[in-house]
Amino acid sequence: MDYDIAQKVTHVLKAVAHPIRLQIIETLENGELCVSRIIEKVGARQAVISQQLSLLKDKDILDCRREGTSVIYRIKNPNVIHLLHCVYNHCDQS
Repeated sequence: MDYDIAQKVTHVLKAVAHPIRLQIIETLENGELCVSRIIEKVGARQAVISQQLSLLKDKDILDCRREGTSVIYRIKNPNVIHLLHCVYNHCDQS
């Protein structure tokens, strides 16, 4: 693996390495949701969720669109889900 790819992998791993960000990604695994639904499902304050959504969007893990006054988020690249499932399986067997 060349250094540039290693850096990109590191950025993705760092971006998902937070309990609330993992919960957000898991919440979006089955489809897109508006911010208020993400807040309901994750159970964290709006400010915390917004901060984490912004970080995940900046790292190209999530994408969003506007629908009226709502912002709808979705997983940008489903490979992140595959990666997390591998990690979940590893942790489940430990």
